[in-house]
Amino acid sequence: MASEPGIGELLTATEDLLGAVRTVPLRLSTPRVDHAKELRREVADQLSDFVVPRLKRLDAPMLVVVGGSTGAGKSTLVNSIVGRHVSDSGVLRPTTRTPVLVHHPDDADWFGSDRVLPDLKRTDENVQEVYALRQVSSPTVPAGIALLDAPDIDSVDVGNRELAEQLLAAADLWLFVTSAARYADQVPWDYLRRAAERSASVAVVLDRAPAEGVDDVRRHLARMMTARGLSDSPLFTVRESRVDGRGMLPFDEVGQIVLWLQDLAADLVGRRTIIAATLHGAIRHDVFTARDLADELDEQAEAADALTADIESVYRRARDEAVSSATDGTVLRGEVLARWQQLAADGELLGLRGPLDTRRERSPAADAEAVDSVLGSGLALLLVERAERAAEEAVRAWASHHAGRALLDEYQDLGRAGNGFATDAERVSREWQQHVRELLAERDGEAASQATTAARGVNAGGVALMVAVFAGFGGVTGTEAGIGAAVAAQRALQEAFGEDAVRELADRAAADLAGRVETLFDAEADRFTRLVPEPRTVRSAQRDLRRLANRTDAVRLAADIRRDTEEGL
Repeated sequence: MASEPGIGELLTATEDLLGAVRTVPLRLSTPRVDHAKELRREVADQLSDFVVPRLKRLDAPMLVVVGGSTGAGKSTLVNSIVGRHVSDSGVLRPTTRTPVLVHHPDDADWFGSDRVLPDLKRTDENVQEVYALRQVSSPTVPAGIALLDAPDIDSVDVGNRELAEQLLAAADLWLFVTSAARYADQVPWDYLRRAAERSASVAVVLDRAPAEGVDDVRRHLARMMTARGLSDSPLFTVRESRVDGRGMLPFDEVGQIVLWLQDLAADLVGRRTIIAATLHGAIRHDVFTARDLADELDEQAEAADALTADIESVYRRARDEAVSSATDGTVLRGEVLARWQQLAADGELLGLRGPLDTRRERSPAADAEAVDSVLGSGLALLLVERAERAAEEAVRAWASHHAGRALLDEYQDLGRAGNGFATDAERVSREWQQHVRELLAERDGEAASQATTAARGVNAGGVALMVAVFAGFGGVTGTEAGIGAAVAAQRALQEAFGEDAVRELADRAAADLAGRVETLFDAEADRFTRLVPEPRTVRSAQRDLRRLANRTDAVRLAADIRRDTEEGL
């Protein structure tokens, strides 16, 4: 690598830009996400396949990618240039699947490593795999130049087309092959137009040109090239000819290309000019495309904002309603109310005349532990019911978004509470009940109330405090039966501890319950939010991408690529 610091800074800048591009968050199925992914792939491929390796080794051999349309005769041309059979040709399409790289033996180390086209598996066999690279060493290729026979740019195989584009973006020089019958087709000119936009170095071969009218076709093609910014690109003509027994074209037809490549290999200044122009144009193109990619992140961020806001709204409301329902008498219904009424009717719950365990025998139905159990089950059931409704509401909200619908299609279990929610709700209920009992035991120890010294008294007191919390303590809005249950609980507790102390206990218990419910519903909401990138993370990635693109562009403009390329060669 050249020692000039400008190139070193440019290498660092492009590597940083590559890292940012590769990690761009495109998780949401927004209307333009496919376009954004294509931009990401385009920039990442060219930076990793061409720009970064070339900046690391400005003196590395030149890669000439032979590309073109189906049936243009690329493989036959490559074989004829090399002078031996290295790439399969034929009438079946697509012919070229595994791209073939032909280089001089002295250049084997450079092309055999993962420094160039690192994503392609190296092989020395014709494996017919799209994402592999067959290497052929041949002394007939001049040292310092390698030929890569790429798949058809208009192949019926999507993988072939994508690989062809990737290989062309990795080229120091395009040797673009078209035929007299296909030279005006739209697809080849789309590629050539993009080459001109990137300032890529291009040479064009008019292959299989008929003997009659070849001059007219060549002139027309030359005018098309000029109109599209390729007036300085070499144009070679290979007339329609019979191949020999080895499948080679006559040297008279390909000799002009062979000599041009040999001269180029020997011309350090010419190679410097081509490499510098292509590298400069590629970096500029990657910077502009990275900025376009950053703009596309607006859609991702907006979608993430909307989806996240939906879930936060749904589960904030669900949490608040769950806490409200747990403290407005809703829990005090059915079996819960019946059990409590039996316990309350059994006598003074927390009378001051002696420990509860000295009273008359209770019936099983009136046992405090049984009431404690149904209270816990009632609370858990309430939480599950609200979670189920929240999941349904969240699904309806997401169904109104393009990205949300895609997530619902992918994760079809989102419409119900999570599989473990019922278990978690029961755990939260048990833990809260234990906390209530501990609060009461703590207060009992401070007050030394003889009415609650026994374990059974603590249980009954805990049940009474739970009922008071469930009823809202003094501000109940439930049914008459629920109000009556609350009044009984409050009176019993107040006789034992006093009104102020009971109010404090109830407030602490209610606050603790609200905190546990919030944590429970936050975890349930996470089933949705974990599927969505954090909006601030998307915005941060967008800012980083723009910053690194601007930095790369500034360094590119300051660095003298041509001078350093000349020194490297």
